[in-house]
Order: sequence, then structure tokens, then C-alpha cells
Amino acid sequence: MKIENNILKHYLKNVYFITGTAYAGKSTMVRMLSERHDMICCGENYHSAISDIVAVPDVQPDLCYMKNLTDWKEFVTRTPEEYERWIYSVGREAAEFEIVELLSIARDQKVIVDTNIPIDILKEISDYHHVAAMVSPQSMSVERFFDRSDPEKQFLLGVIESCDDPEAVMANYKKGLALINSQKHYDEYVDSGFFTLVREDSGKDTREYVCGLLEKHFKLI
Repeated sequence: MKIENNILKHYLKNVYFITGTAYAGKSTMVRMLSERHDMICCGENYHSAISDIVAVPDVQPDLCYMKNLTDWKEFVTRTPEEYERWIYSVGREAAEFEIVELLSIARDQKVIVDTNIPIDILKEISDYHHVAAMVSPQSMSVERFFDRSDPEKQFLLGVIESCDDPEAVMANYKKGLALINSQKHYDEYVDSGFFTLVREDSGKDTREYVCGLLEKHFKLI
């Protein structure tokens, strides 16, 4: 069975998607917009409560990677190329879980989503005024990746520091981050045709300004 895209687009008309690269401000904007406009807030990986249970290796092998992981050192020591491949494959495998979850919650209330749904799928199920891309320079995405205090990143930092050669492991991990946030992927967002905001490393607090731009783009004001 396949649900046609025009049907999905209709039932997702209350959903606003923010996608993009790491450290671009996506999670902050999702939180601010949800608070200002009484929207349901779906942070990154909001689908995992279900996908962790339902995903099976034969159908969603990369979503199931963590289930078979016996040592987190294996996760942080993969080749940069494998890390890049895995990240984007997970986004594609998780897209169906994201969409079904959104269909279940967005019928009567607006929803704002920090999403990893691939650009080509977003073009099929949504439209210009319901999608925004936020990107940051590769140097910022890589070098500041561990600056945040969220538990997931601090856990990974702890794993890296526990390795026999933490400096080499960190260098390898950052090469993976550089591939994930490479110019090729950056251009995929910028050239997507969707509204795009580029974060600049100015040192200024631009949250209110950026939030205002998104409010206008999404026609929330």
C-alpha cells in the first residue's frame, strides 16, 4: 500500500518543518516558535520512542544499528565515510516514522518540527511556506558540535575521551562530522528552493531576529 503525496500534503497542512545542518539553530527556533504560537513541539528524533520498538533490521537496518551495538567505542571509531552514509540513511529510514507520527498529532493543531526528513521527500509532502532550511558554516557545525550541554553529545564526548587514543578518535569523528556537513550537503539545502537561513558566526544574539523571519515565512504573523 502507498499513500499518495497529495493526500499526505493535505493531512500535513498544519505541520511546519525546519531542516538543515548541525549548529544552525533549528532546535532553538522550534522551541521558540512552539511557545509563541501554541504549537506542538517535535524536537529532533521525536519519532524514536516508536521507531526504536517497531524498526526491524530487514527493513530499517540503519535505524536498528544501535540495537546491536555492544560497545559505543565502535560507534565513534567508524570511518568518516561510513558515519556520513549512516546518518543520511537513518534520516531516510526514519522519514516514514516521522510522517506517521505527524499524521496522528497534527489534525487539529499546528505542529513545528526539527526534522531529518530528506529534502526530496519534503518537496513531495509539503510546500514552500511550510518548510525552512537553516544552515551554518562547516567550521561551526564541526568545531562546536560538543559545545552543547545536551546529554547525547556529552555522552559521546565521554566515550571518545575513554578511548585509548582520544585525540585520534576525536580527529576521526570530526572528519565524519565534516563530511556530514560538507559543502555538497550544504548546497543541497541552499539550492533546494526552500526558504533558507544561513547562520553567521557574528557573536551576536540573533534569536529574536531569526524567529521573526521564520514567523513571517511560515505566515504565523
